[in-house]
Amino acid sequence: MLAKGILLLSACFAFVFCSPRHTVCPNDTTYIDTTQETNNANIDSLLIVNGEWLIDSLDGFVLKRVQFDNKECLGSNQYVCILEIAPESPRRLAFTYEPRRTPTSTHAKRNNAIAAINGSFFDMKYHNPICYLRIDGKEKGINTPQKSDSINRKYYQYGSMKLEKGRPVFFIPDSGRFAERLLADSNIMTAGPLLIYHGKLIPMRDDKEFVTNRHNRTAIGTKKDGTVLLVTIDGRMKLSEGMSLMDFQKLLYYLGCEDALNLDGGGSTTMYVKGFEHSGIVNHPTDNGKYDFKGERDVSNCVIIK
Repeated sequence: MLAKGILLLSACFAFVFCSPRHTVCPNDTTYIDTTQETNNANIDSLLIVNGEWLIDSLDGFVLKRVQFDNKECLGSNQYVCILEIAPESPRRLAFTYEPRRTPTSTHAKRNNAIAAINGSFFDMKYHNPICYLRIDGKEKGINTPQKSDSINRKYYQYGSMKLEKGRPVFFIPDSGRFAERLLADSNIMTAGPLLIYHGKLIPMRDDKEFVTNRHNRTAIGTKKDGTVLLVTIDGRMKLSEGMSLMDFQKLLYYLGCEDALNLDGGGSTTMYVKGFEHSGIVNHPTDNGKYDFKGERDVSNCVIIK
């Protein structure tokens, strides 16, 4: 009976996480049938959903962590961390900004946050955000132009989220560099690319190493029921190789995201939870080139849980 129950549970997960969907370009009505690809991904999705997750139920949110070994997660070793906020939770998100780059954990402590992840992209030399950022109605960063183009956006500026009552709402901004200035919302963060939009996978470019190579990754997503997920993937190490954006997109899809936005990654990828060991760092930031908890990079902005 137990074996039958496990098989039934696995079948249910396969149905929920691997039922056929389609991909679509957000500004296009042409859908690409990915049914066969989805069927081929059943094993990956079951391994991810049924992984040996370490789960900590905290005050108003849940921390989940898992180590995938033996190349079992999308053909690679991975260390995944998730902060999950249920729809009924009183916890809310906020954005932070520091005029001089500061570790994610410090962003959290200065803003009395209980958890945090690194935010959007920034200039390493000048510290300023290079994607649009507005906090409590005040503009903190704008979309920097291409070297030869002062109008259009860079690839990592084609996704945005605004906070409505502390919950993220995702949208695709207009291509004009200052389009966000026309919006009335008090809190807006632009990043990108947008990975999943309204349940559909957005095709990724295959001509950029930023997309195709394995890196540490950070993202924020929402499920259909309103659950919020803050996700980090460690990378550039044997125990956690990191993901291409295509694989990261699949992981978020298997976790049930209806919308998901890619944030800054690489050495910036950091997750902090107040009160945990290692000064609250729960993933393995690698700005020091080591697989430990001491490699936090100073960053310009963060997403925090209040």
